[in-house]
Amino acid sequence: MHTVEKIGGTSMSDYQAVRDNIILNNGGSPYGRMFVVSAYGGVTNSLLEHKKSGEPGIYTLFASAIEDDTWLKKTEELKLTLHGINAQLFTEEHSLAQANAFIDERLTSARACLRNLQRLCQHGHFSLASHLDTVREMLASIGEAHSAYNMTQLLQRDGINARFVDLTGWQSDAHISLDERIKLALQDIDVEKELPIVTGYAHCDSGLMSSFDRGYSEMTFSRLAVLSGASEAIIHKEFHLSSADPRLVGESNAVPIGRTNYDVADQLANLGMEAIHPKAGRGLREQKIPLRVKNTFEPEHAGTLITTDYVSDRPCVEIIAGAKGVHAVEVFDQDMTGSVHKYDTEILSVIKRFKAHIVSKDINANTVTHYLSTNLKTVKRICAVLAEKFPEAEINQQKVAVVSAIGSDLKIPGMLAETVRAIAAESISVLAIHQTMRQVDMQFVVAEDDYETTVKSLHQALVEVHQHGRAICLAS
Repeated sequence: MHTVEKIGGTSMSDYQAVRDNIILNNGGSPYGRMFVVSAYGGVTNSLLEHKKSGEPGIYTLFASAIEDDTWLKKTEELKLTLHGINAQLFTEEHSLAQANAFIDERLTSARACLRNLQRLCQHGHFSLASHLDTVREMLASIGEAHSAYNMTQLLQRDGINARFVDLTGWQSDAHISLDERIKLALQDIDVEKELPIVTGYAHCDSGLMSSFDRGYSEMTFSRLAVLSGASEAIIHKEFHLSSADPRLVGESNAVPIGRTNYDVADQLANLGMEAIHPKAGRGLREQKIPLRVKNTFEPEHAGTLITTDYVSDRPCVEIIAGAKGVHAVEVFDQDMTGSVHKYDTEILSVIKRFKAHIVSKDINANTVTHYLSTNLKTVKRICAVLAEKFPEAEINQQKVAVVSAIGSDLKIPGMLAETVRAIAAESISVLAIHQTMRQVDMQFVVAEDDYETTVKSLHQALVEVHQHGRAICLAS
């Protein structure tokens, strides 16, 4: 029996911690495991765009103007950054030269492809837009190839029989499914004698990013665990999956969750605080493979175990989580009454067109409000299209925050009232409240300036006050 483990980008940037706390900290043998690695911290942002701020990377710059060469400058800047990462990792001149040559070949090849595509699309018969998904896939693959290659070389240097498993399909003419690509890579690997270091990006005929965007490495990780029959899937991050952000509520107050289920993981993912992408979690859930989230820098801590059937022994709030920078887009039309479904269908099609993530939504007789996690530029585009579709409607948008109280069992009489009292005690105005019959989360929409106070007040009222009893509940 083996485990499949994923190492996050921030952890990957500290090789010594990964080697000592993860690779070698395995009961005497580093083997019996497979590792899926992310790109080093910040690299994918430079290749595509900044995940939070939207600052353009190579992809965004290339896609924005057919005759603009600013993407070339960004490519040269990234090359220097990657060489700098290599210089910190490899002290021997020969090893450093090999690492630089590997990534230079990828960057040079990608740059040549983009340059040729740019020239081709200057002719009227060819559309750049039809090729952008492929461009995004190609650029994304470079980050994981870089980190996986380096990790393999470093582990081999340190006496471990590591094996570089490149799923990126680089310069391959075979367009196969994700499962087929993984099966081909696994067919001659003996995990008891070698340590596979697998790229987080995997090329497949359907395009991994078209379905999962920046969650693609988690999908690779999930399918690798399912197809290889792993006994457990483990994600190593630079932090614990805690009851709240320690930076907001204080490190002494935030506690690791310890145990929870995939339902809770899905709610976290919806807020952008992914334990694992929901679609990636589905395969683990169906195969009943436990998922463990561990802190790279606290290797002796068991972390948080996520299973399919876990429910806390007694109802309790396990985590307070949320998202800032959420845009509420409200469509009001008196004529909507009686035909809300028609309006909502058209609104959803516009949101989908601009690939904005929906955190939550409200519907009443004449108003539909969607809470979107995206940038202001995209929101303005959505509102402009909605104004064209519904010329008689009143369309408003404002920036808000969403805060959730989440648990595997929240069926507690008076819980909602207690939660609202905790927020009201801080003189915070609640703009909207959501609670479903499944009772795994309660969402509160508040002004963005009230986000931190809301998180702290809810954590204090629902977690800290009951922390001793809750710890007993989770320990079982």
